Amino acid sequence: MSNWIDDNEGVYVAGIGMHAYQFPSETPYTHLGLTAVRAALADAGLAWPQVNSAYVGTTSIGMAAGRVMLRHLGSSGLAVTQVENASASGSFAFRQACMEVAGGVSDVVLAVGVDKHGDGRRAADKEGLARFSETANVPAVKFAMMARTYLRERGADPASMAQVAVKNHGNASRNPFAQFHKPRTLEQVLASPLVAGDLTVQQCCPRGEGAAAVIVVSGRALRRLGLDPARCVRVRASAACSETPETSYGAAAVDLVRASARAALEQAAIPASRLDLLELHDAFSVEELLYSEAIGVCEPGEGAAYLLRGDSRIGGRCAINASGGLIGMGHPLGPTGIGQIAEITRQLRGEAGDRQHEGASWGMAHMIGLGSVAIAHVLSRATA
Repeated sequence: MSNWIDDNEGVYVAGIGMHAYQFPSETPYTHLGLTAVRAALADAGLAWPQVNSAYVGTTSIGMAAGRVMLRHLGSSGLAVTQVENASASGSFAFRQACMEVAGGVSDVVLAVGVDKHGDGRRAADKEGLARFSETANVPAVKFAMMARTYLRERGADPASMAQVAVKNHGNASRNPFAQFHKPRTLEQVLASPLVAGDLTVQQCCPRGEGAAAVIVVSGRALRRLGLDPARCVRVRASAACSETPETSYGAAAVDLVRASARAALEQAAIPASRLDLLELHDAFSVEELLYSEAIGVCEPGEGAAYLLRGDSRIGGRCAINASGGLIGMGHPLGPTGIGQIAEITRQLRGEAGDRQHEGASWGMAHMIGLGSVAIAHVLSRATA
């Protein structure tokens, strides 16, 4: 498979910035977003006028949110594009930034995700078709049913699934940008209120607000601008897909994860076993078990055992959701996918502090959007 991401002398993440994810507040979205953008510029050692273009991932703020926000940095005339694709909005904004750099259109592009808690209205509720069930499209109900099936087929119990939340809350407790900062015991996770089926509150991600930003540059710009190559992480692959007629009913998300991850790994020319880091969509605990199998970091049916052996912990075979994931770090929608890129970049640089997964060389960021779209990015140290 050809890899367009290698065009224009390579594509690199040169700067990262975050505004901590938090519960809904009166903080203006402009403050959230500009905090992340300014941090990313400072991290890259670049000035705002050097940015050629910007892609803004957001779901709930409104029209032209990006231009309204970015003009406070100065009206530099850059192109601004707003991207919405549900939970994967930030991921697709990052993909567009990478495509623009790879295609030689621009040398320095900003991808920023920012969101406030909105009304959650979906186009699927306006399609004009009657529904068989009022709860059929409620995510918690859908994933609770998937969890029951998963646990039955794997011969696992709810406690093994709850260990995902224990691990991810523990990781988040060491992440200064996370929405939650308290480690949780298995007993606490299981004793938290039930949401649906076997899923308890602490196994479900919170909604909130926040921002994440990355500066994407070409290999040519990396040298021309004198950026430190040791801190520039290379983007090796980007792959996205949506449902097909062959997508199995009831497990569409798993099929999409498998297809997009496989395409990204083929682009990067590595097997899943080479991944040292994996940030994935764990809005509900069962997703981490399902998707770690679908992506291939563990064998089919081994997701729960992989976790219980410690293979997915920081310091294990592949650190899954070292950031805390959606469950611990939070899921403000627009920023989430770019926050994953920032986490992997920080880890590959060796700058993650007491969350550092030692010796990490390859990472994947994976997101889905409403179970209908999926997107995967593979990143590596520049010298990997």
